[in-house]
Amino acid sequence: MSTEPAAAEETEAPPALPEAADASGDTDQGAEDLTDTGEDPTEGDATADGETTTGDEAEADETGTEATAEAAAQLSESEAELAAQRELRERIEQRKAEKDGPIAAGGKLSGTAADLLAAVRAVESGEKPTTRVFSDPVPEPRRAAPAPRPAPALQQATPAGGPLPPATEVVEAVRTVLAEGGAPATLAGPAASALGEAADTQLRDDPWQLLRLPGVRPEQADGFARALLGDDCRPDDERRGCALTVWLLEQAALAGHTALDSDVLKSALGQRSVPDPEAAVQSAIAEGDVLIFQDALDGPAPVPAPAATPSDASGDSGDSGDEEAETEQPVRILVGLERYALAEESLADGLARVVNSLAKEESSGPADWESAASGAKGSTAELIGAVAAHGLVLHTGGEAARAEPVALATAATELGLRVCVATHTAHSRSALTEQLGSAATTVAGLLAGAEGPGRDAEGALALDLLVVLDAPQLDVETAAMLVESLPDGARLVLSGDPGVLWSAGPGRVFADLLAARACPHIVSRTPDPGPLGELVSGIGIGELNQVDAPGKEIVIVPVRDAGEAVHRTVQLVADSIPRAIDVPAHQTQVIAPGHGGAAGTRALNAALKERLNPGPGRFGGFDPDDRVAYSPTPGRAQPGRVVGADAEGLRLDCEGTPVVVPKERVEQTVRHGWALTAHQAAGRRWPAAVVVLPGDAAGALNRPWIYTAFSRGERHLSVVHGVEGALARAVTETPAKPRTTRLQTLLQAQVPSATV
Repeated sequence: MSTEPAAAEETEAPPALPEAADASGDTDQGAEDLTDTGEDPTEGDATADGETTTGDEAEADETGTEATAEAAAQLSESEAELAAQRELRERIEQRKAEKDGPIAAGGKLSGTAADLLAAVRAVESGEKPTTRVFSDPVPEPRRAAPAPRPAPALQQATPAGGPLPPATEVVEAVRTVLAEGGAPATLAGPAASALGEAADTQLRDDPWQLLRLPGVRPEQADGFARALLGDDCRPDDERRGCALTVWLLEQAALAGHTALDSDVLKSALGQRSVPDPEAAVQSAIAEGDVLIFQDALDGPAPVPAPAATPSDASGDSGDSGDEEAETEQPVRILVGLERYALAEESLADGLARVVNSLAKEESSGPADWESAASGAKGSTAELIGAVAAHGLVLHTGGEAARAEPVALATAATELGLRVCVATHTAHSRSALTEQLGSAATTVAGLLAGAEGPGRDAEGALALDLLVVLDAPQLDVETAAMLVESLPDGARLVLSGDPGVLWSAGPGRVFADLLAARACPHIVSRTPDPGPLGELVSGIGIGELNQVDAPGKEIVIVPVRDAGEAVHRTVQLVADSIPRAIDVPAHQTQVIAPGHGGAAGTRALNAALKERLNPGPGRFGGFDPDDRVAYSPTPGRAQPGRVVGADAEGLRLDCEGTPVVVPKERVEQTVRHGWALTAHQAAGRRWPAAVVVLPGDAAGALNRPWIYTAFSRGERHLSVVHGVEGALARAVTETPAKPRTTRLQTLLQAQVPSATV
């Protein structure tokens, strides 16, 4: 759902191809909706959380940035994340190779996927599927982890340690094909990178492969195909159906889904003028482009036995009318991309191992844990006690509750355990390091080996206890990498605030674990203090309360229109908050629902730059000391500051880490950062926050977005309020939109305690 008027115009753009692979979105970054493309297959153009991963940010998974010479000895956060993703894919390939032999079920599928396809066809034909499809899987034994690999070295000519740029001759060959199809030459580089050395041949053989490029829409790929194929280009072309099936699942992943209900996917294909959606899905499955699953649902319904017939009465039938009624397990049929399906399965397998493999005897016996718990109070003591007895523990609470897992880590360290505390941002890492008195890590740095304890001889993390804060920000791939990296017998604590926005990437790992009840869940009783804590706590339970704020901790600024909203925002940041609250402008963060519109982040950033750091923008629109948001990978935005620019690119300081963004990547990965979206701000806090709610944002608001935005200020919150009663309605009536995931079902099959 769009948060600004401009979004509707972009959604209805003519089918002309873009001049670049950038598809800049207009709503909140973070893979929470698809308003830029208009393609959340689960709800037409509705969104998962009223926000979107912008195309320019989504492109960053293909390329990133080089670090500066000063950072040559260590990995940047983006490189760490990319390296970790490569490691996960290698493990997934190893896992696929260990599967059982092929099962004849059709097409090129084998193993479970083929078995499930056969079951689906049986269901659709009215037959009873094979029993083994619904039998509970037995967790696989722990495999020996791959040997530790050295951290990938920085490559001066390669963005963020990623793959080498395609050869010049490959790019030229692709440019020729693009020209024949009427596509802009600027797509040649991205196409060569995405499709490989034979990209030109692939595009000639299947023009709809153009949909694999970020920012390309189906109507644009159709136009390209018409130019190349002429009269042979038809809506019922099998290649078109397969490509659109994959594209819709990719759009669903951007909206947070790891799979889609089969009927939802077919409906979306029908809206894209695919004459036979069922055939398109089956073709994509047979080609191995997507996987199909049948997940058992709760509550098997009894099915009455068939009525007795004369043959039954005479004994001619083997069936007896006296037999008990059979039961049929209700199922849902899901279709998903292999990448996320295997990551979710790997995560479920790993969590089952963590739950079941805790060593019975440890160097720190029960008496030691009991002593540590007795020295703590309240929910901190409960947390320590739960960790003493279980391999996996969930902990929930607000900002003040973060002290509890920190106290756990300190106590475990004193018991002689190897402990690591990880979070998602460098900002949080610095704060945790001060609290712990020892180095905390970022999740990306831990996985890549750039931070933390390193790996043991088997390739597992050398630790006994891993505590992950801001756990709601874990997407399914990152969570799978973390769990796969844990040694047998290690404990895992996931801690976070369940009220905040879910992860930018696919999945809702923390929420699924809470729903599965697979392990102890400790709810903190430590309240967030002051008027801000009272306001945010009320929002978390669906109440927008009037709060006394004698120290001007909370200020509501009503506005009539978007122009006034921008004017008052600049006034607050530049004058009012520094004067009344004593918070300088560079420590105040503006948060808006979307990038586009008359009061979105673009308009706000332009006005704030003009007031706070005016300049000609001679470095690709940026000047020294500009505040920026750098997005090296999808869903990850790093606040930073422009230091300068030279022949290598735009130089940034991102929370103490020097970064060089190549010139060709600046437009796609760097935005001004005085104003951010709530997803970009998640995981960080500032002394003061200004939340801008223009009138056209009313339809995009929901409780998690408001909760996240309102909780970003440590000392002060100003709300530029133009949505009238929509704010209260969003808090009380609009929870997070659901995501389609499989983790809860997979856990219930593998962990006995997870069955509800």
